[in-house]
Amino acid sequence: MSKHRSFTPEFKAQVVLEILTGSKSAAEICREHQLKETVFYRWKDEFLRQAPKVFEPDDQHRQDERRMAELEQLVGRLTLKLEIAKKVSSLLHARKLPNEP
Repeated sequence: MSKHRSFTPEFKAQVVLEILTGSKSAAEICREHQLKETVFYRWKDEFLRQAPKVFEPDDQHRQDERRMAELEQLVGRLTLKLEIAKKVSSLLHARKLPNEP
């Protein structure tokens, strides 16, 4: 059984924001959440190091949107081809029926 607790990213952000807003001291926060100060400061350092990425353009999101648009177009083309094939098939089937004995 693991002795280490696991914390969600949301919880870590909430704890770090408490110190950044000045509502509580680091010691108060660590006592309240039963955290070692080294853990808290590691979270804070990571939070501050990652903060600029919040304002970076999300290239992966743009690529995903572009790929989704391509796939939607492909689905549209394939749907159109399928509808055409169904109509041609029904026309060919209808032509064969009257000629059959």
